[in-house]
Amino acid sequence: MAEQVLRLEGVEKTYFGAVDTKVLHGIDLELEMGSFSALEGQSGSGKSTLLNIIGTLDRPTKGEVRILGVPTSSMSNNELARLRGETIGFVFQFHYLLPEFTARENVMMPSLISGAMSQGDARKRADELLDLVGLEGVKDNPSTKMSGGQQQRTAIARALMNRPRLVLADEPTGNLDSVTTGRVYRLLRDINRELGTTFLIVTHDRRVAEQTDRIIEIKDGRISLDIDLRK
Repeated sequence: MAEQVLRLEGVEKTYFGAVDTKVLHGIDLELEMGSFSALEGQSGSGKSTLLNIIGTLDRPTKGEVRILGVPTSSMSNNELARLRGETIGFVFQFHYLLPEFTARENVMMPSLISGAMSQGDARKRADELLDLVGLEGVKDNPSTKMSGGQQQRTAIARALMNRPRLVLADEPTGNLDSVTTGRVYRLLRDINRELGTTFLIVTHDRRVAEQTDRIIEIKDGRISLDIDLRK
């Protein structure tokens, strides 16, 4: 049996207020190590809430989230932050690069913040990742002096900096044209195959989802479809 990077057990989420709103209803989900999957759902389906819970940015109201077999429900916020920094990488629709820093410096940032490696080792690792994503010629460019596709590839390299076992990509090409979108998804697939990194790509676009190996569709806070496209 393949090793699981993620397991959700009966995850529910309710937002309490003047009117309580239950967003997630008993979600059970497993992701195998090295898998390349899509989480698909329309606006309001609950996919953003589910993504935040998977990424340990939010806690479920009920249920358990296990990362590499480790239950997270009893972890403190500091313990969750440490686990997140060591295990999960994030790629967002907007790249969130720091404009005053170069591509290399942006990629180095997660390691420098976590103290996972020396500055020299971080620089070497960042250069290797920028080479991997095809940006060897713009390492010293300020992020503001790069194209949208280059900025997003820099963000992908940054997400890989701490060697995460799982990368959560939230609409990673939403601001890019169709040609650049294709290039970015081919890059994600290449990284998945070459490094064995697990990817969960969040999208509302079925055409994007069909490029992955598995489509997990969420509707009204429940998993309505789970298809293995390799079969």
